Amino acid sequence: MPLLTSLVDNFNDNVIGPNWGDSYGGATETGGRARVPLVAGQYAGYQTGRAWTLAGASVYLKLVTRPAASTGTDVSANFLVTSPVEGTSIGFKYNAVTGKLRLQSNVDYYDPNAIELTYSATDHLWLRLREDGTNVYWDTSPNGSTWTNRRTLATPAWVTAAVDQCALDLYAYRDAGVTDYAEYDNVNTLADGAVHNGAAALTADSSLTSTGAVAVISAAALTADSTLDANGHLAAHASADLAGGSELGAEPAGSDTGDIDFAVSRPTSGWVVSAPWR
Repeated sequence: MPLLTSLVDNFNDNVIGPNWGDSYGGATETGGRARVPLVAGQYAGYQTGRAWTLAGASVYLKLVTRPAASTGTDVSANFLVTSPVEGTSIGFKYNAVTGKLRLQSNVDYYDPNAIELTYSATDHLWLRLREDGTNVYWDTSPNGSTWTNRRTLATPAWVTAAVDQCALDLYAYRDAGVTDYAEYDNVNTLADGAVHNGAAALTADSSLTSTGAVAVISAAALTADSTLDANGHLAAHASADLAGGSELGAEPAGSDTGDIDFAVSRPTSGWVVSAPWR
C-alpha cells in the first residue's frame, strides 16, 4: 500500500519522474521545480498515477511561485489529493484573484464549508495535508519544520476506502489573462541539493606525473620443498653402586722374557742385591 508519505521529489533533475506519469497540459520540470503553465482556458497539472493512499499518511510541499490574476476572474494554483470519483478531492486552493487560500474537502467539485485564509507568502509558503485514522488536517508552515494547524475535519469515508486509488494533482487554471505559471517544490522533503551540469574549458598549469603503488593482498596455500628431521638431545642423571672384581693369575712358565733380555750370573763386588734375591 503506497502511502503518499513515501512520495518524495525535489525536482532537481529537471526530468518528470515516473511517479508523475499522468502530468498534463504542458507541465514541465524546470529549474529544479515542478512548473505548471497557466494558459487562458486550459487546465494543466503535475499529476501522479492513481495508485496512492492518503489514509494514515501525510504529504507536504512548497508553493514557490503563484500566478498573477492579470485580467482573469478564475485564476488558481491547487494542491489536491483526488479520489476515484470525479469532483471528490481534498486539499488547498490558492485564488490569485481574491488572494485567499482555501482549505477544502470537495464533493462534486465544491465544499460549502471550506475555510479561507488571507494568503501570506511567508506563513503559508509550505502546505501539508495529513490523516491519522480519525481526522484530516490542513497545516501551513513558513519553513517546512514548524507547522500550524488551520483546519481539522472528520475523515471522509472515501479516504479510507480509496486504498491505492488516490492521485496527487498539482494543477493550475486561468480563464483569461497573460500566460504565466505556478511552481511547486520539495514534495515530502526539505532537502534541496541540486546537481548542475556545465561545460568548461580547463587549462593545466603544469604537468603532473604520478606513480601508482599497487598493494596486493592474497591468500596462498604453501607446500614445503623438503622434510626436516629434528634430533633430540637427551640428558639423564643416574646414580649407581659399582662393585669391582679382579682375578690374579700366576704365569707358570716364569718371567715373560718376550719383551726384555737379561743375564743371570753370580754377584760381583759392588752390586747390591735386594729382594727377592738373597
